[in-house]
Amino acid sequence: MRTQTSAALCSLVVLLLAGNALGTGERLGAKECEDLGFTGLALCSDCNTLAEYVKDEELVSDCRKCCSEDSDDSISKVTFSGAILEVCMRKLVFYPEVVSFIEEEKDKFPYVKVQYAYASPPKLIMLDSDGNHKETIRIDNWKREHIQQFLREKVKPGGASAI
Repeated sequence: MRTQTSAALCSLVVLLLAGNALGTGERLGAKECEDLGFTGLALCSDCNTLAEYVKDEELVSDCRKCCSEDSDDSISKVTFSGAILEVCMRKLVFYPEVVSFIEEEKDKFPYVKVQYAYASPPKLIMLDSDGNHKETIRIDNWKREHIQQFLREKVKPGGASAI
């Protein structure tokens, strides 16, 4: 029951963030998807789960425009050339794991730049080989070890195969 309530609440937040649903057709860019509230590396099967909790066809359609096709290894094959860890300096006190990563581990990841932006929640902005923004992943509740593991697995400087 708690999981369904949490999922329904998350879906409601997504619905509120989506606001004005976009029209029909093609895939949306990373920025448009982020503006709609779809961030991270969502798989299209996640949109099916969303459809179970929210009976809004336009919202589910927008989800499908922002997802990655499912395959056996679809997420594990996606890599990036670099990343920006963006966070608001004033909010850092609320994210001790992010602070710990920045202070103690960041130097082990020369391809990660720390950028302070007013009112920004902690997030990783994943970059392709040309330095273009490809994905944004919120890391509010991540442990330092999870940030390290994600960066080790997903960032391959010089040889990205990002979507």
